[in-house]
Amino acid sequence: MGLNITGVVEKVNGNELSYSDFVNKYLSKNEPVVITGLMADWRACRDWVMDDGKPNLQFISSNFGNSKVQVADCGSREFTDQKRLEMSVAGFIDHWLKLSSVEHGNLYLKDWHFVKEYPEYTAYTTPLFFRDDWLNLYLDHYHMHEDCDAYQKRDDISCSDYRFVYMGAKGTWTPFHADVFRSYSWSANVCGKKQWYFLSPEQRHLVFDRNMKNSVYDIFEEVDDTIFPNFKKTIWLECTQDRNDIIFVPSGWYHQVHNLEDTISINHNWFNAYNLSWVWDLMLRDYKEAREYIEDIKDICDDFEGLCQRNLAANTGMNFYDFFNFLVRFSFANIVQLCHLAKSCVSTKWHSSCTAQHIIFNLESAKDIASKMKFTCLSENHNISLDFRSVLEEPTFLELCYQLERTHAFIHDTHEPLGDKKKLLTHDLLDTGHGKLLNTVVCNPETLLILVDDTFQNLVISPHRI
Repeated sequence: MGLNITGVVEKVNGNELSYSDFVNKYLSKNEPVVITGLMADWRACRDWVMDDGKPNLQFISSNFGNSKVQVADCGSREFTDQKRLEMSVAGFIDHWLKLSSVEHGNLYLKDWHFVKEYPEYTAYTTPLFFRDDWLNLYLDHYHMHEDCDAYQKRDDISCSDYRFVYMGAKGTWTPFHADVFRSYSWSANVCGKKQWYFLSPEQRHLVFDRNMKNSVYDIFEEVDDTIFPNFKKTIWLECTQDRNDIIFVPSGWYHQVHNLEDTISINHNWFNAYNLSWVWDLMLRDYKEAREYIEDIKDICDDFEGLCQRNLAANTGMNFYDFFNFLVRFSFANIVQLCHLAKSCVSTKWHSSCTAQHIIFNLESAKDIASKMKFTCLSENHNISLDFRSVLEEPTFLELCYQLERTHAFIHDTHEPLGDKKKLLTHDLLDTGHGKLLNTVVCNPETLLILVDDTFQNLVISPHRI
């Protein structure tokens, strides 16, 4: 039985789409869209593509061939994904070039951390619509895992960032899945053509087994009705992504993707205030599964909760403590931005500006997640202690604030002078009469809630969503 495809993903010209329109129509509504017209000036579109539109594999092999990358064998399944191999880029391309004109490729280069490996080579510029990327901005300055002894290797190899290059011959594909952390993603075709099949989050239960443990692997296989009894009820969207198209994949949308031609794409996973709840909901669900799996050793385990959190980090990519530290630092950074804005604006209605409303929304979203975290082990944890004043003295946090302000200025086209980064922080808090915020120590979700509320009260703001 074929898929019940009832529609196609909308396609829009990115040069005719404002940031606020993108937020209102797609980001906040969690709807997919294909955006055109944004890749004309990308270096990758010149260097990595030949005149006939095919991948310039010789250029890539000559310039980046020594990189070690993960390659998926599309013909071999391993648990819930394709079997992975480690190869050099040059070795992968040698294999690709040996394919005859009638053969379909089986090896698909995935998750190449190109930006981290070659920061001096600006292959592309992240489009405006995807600039508000908390995940990669944070990972540019911090490890996601605070327990460095346990997770250093994972951090360095697989969690350094979530900016990737994918390369695959015609016929390679990615199995049915939803993205890591239930993040947003965007995928730009530098060359080639892809076919996407989308299932909305509301239909998630239809593609899992009766125990909601395992999902369908390949939607074009003969799906066993005894294992997946509701699969036949699914309703799909499809999309053909051409060269120079960028597709926005919202949180929780399951998808399967096939390369119709030899293809190179650039892909980011990311999240921000609009989809923090998706990230938290996934972590909470995965935590419950991790806890249930080892429940029988609870009475003999010295640190059962710690073991649950370590397993959660191994399976999901971060645990409650990691996510809370991330949330606190971003809350600190947004508070700094808000105080800086209050000081630099002469109008009494400064908090009505697009930038101010954006920051207020960020802090309200952080509050929403913190309120949910109150009912977890984080409320009792005594190992977390982030002193606002001490964090403000960290060079990495200083740079995080600087980059966050640049992001807001770019998105809202304010282009305000950034000035002295050091003065931007402590001095602005003191000069606006909010120095007491510096004395805050966040050690649990409740203290984070109090800090955000105090910030709004001190700046005389009535928070509301933008």
